[in-house]
Amino acid sequence: MTWHVFDSVGGGMLSELRLLTLAQLEKAAIDSGFDVVGGPGNSLMSFRSSQCPLKVWLGILDARPLVGLSMANVAAELDRPPISAPLPVEDCSAWITAVDFVDLDRLLSRAFALSRALPNQLLESWEQQVQTLSATERESVVRQRVGQELFREGLLTLWAGRCAVTGLDEPVLLRASHAKPWKDANDAERLDVYNGLLLAAHLDAAFDKGLITVDESGAVVPSPSLSPMSLQVLGLDSERPIVKLRVQHQPYMKWHREHVFQE
Repeated sequence: MTWHVFDSVGGGMLSELRLLTLAQLEKAAIDSGFDVVGGPGNSLMSFRSSQCPLKVWLGILDARPLVGLSMANVAAELDRPPISAPLPVEDCSAWITAVDFVDLDRLLSRAFALSRALPNQLLESWEQQVQTLSATERESVVRQRVGQELFREGLLTLWAGRCAVTGLDEPVLLRASHAKPWKDANDAERLDVYNGLLLAAHLDAAFDKGLITVDESGAVVPSPSLSPMSLQVLGLDSERPIVKLRVQHQPYMKWHREHVFQE
C-alpha cells in the first residue's frame, strides 16, 4: 500500500490540498463528537473525546480516508473489512477505510455512539447515575428503571434504531428485550447490549414470555404452543426470519432457549 496525501512532495496545489485535507479530517472528527485534537504526527491526526472512551487516528490511504480505532469491539460492529496497519500506532486495535468524506462522517458518528453503548460503557454510565441518587432512591425499582433506560439506548444504537427481526424503525414501537431477564442477571449482564434484542412491541412480548426464541443460526423459532393465528400475526406462519447475531449474543440466546423458551 502507498501512503499519499501527507508526503511533502510538490508544491502549490499539493500544499493547499494538504491543508484542506487536514481541515476536512479535523472537521469530520469534531462534528462526530471527538473534541480533543491530538494533532498531526506520523502522517496521522489523533482525536479523542471527553464524552466517550474511543480514540481515533485519521489520515489518507490510497486517496481514501483512513480510520484507526482504539476499541476492537467498535470496529467489529462497524461491519467494515479491516486492513493491515499502515503504521505502528500504540493502542490502535483496528484499521478501516471510508469511501469518501461523507462516508467518513457517518462512520465516525456511528463509532462514537457505539463506544458509549457497548459492554462496560453502559455499566459505567449506570453506576455513575445510580451513585447520584439518594439512599432511598437506590431501591431496586429505581435501579432497574435507570438500567433499563440505558439498556434501551444501547440497543437502539447497536441495531441502528431498527427491530432486529422486522426492520421496523419507529422508536415508539420498539422495545429492549433481555434474553437473560433482569431478575436472573448480574449488573454487567443487565447492561450488556448483547444480552437481548431490539424488537417490535408484539415480538418483544412473545420473546419475553418465551413464545419465540432465536437459534444459533439466528433463525426465529416459534413455540409449539402458538396457534396458527398467532403465528400469522407474528409473521412466522410461512418462514423464519433471520436475526443477525454476533458471537457475543450466543451465550445469552442459549440461556433464553434453555430457561425462557416454551418448548
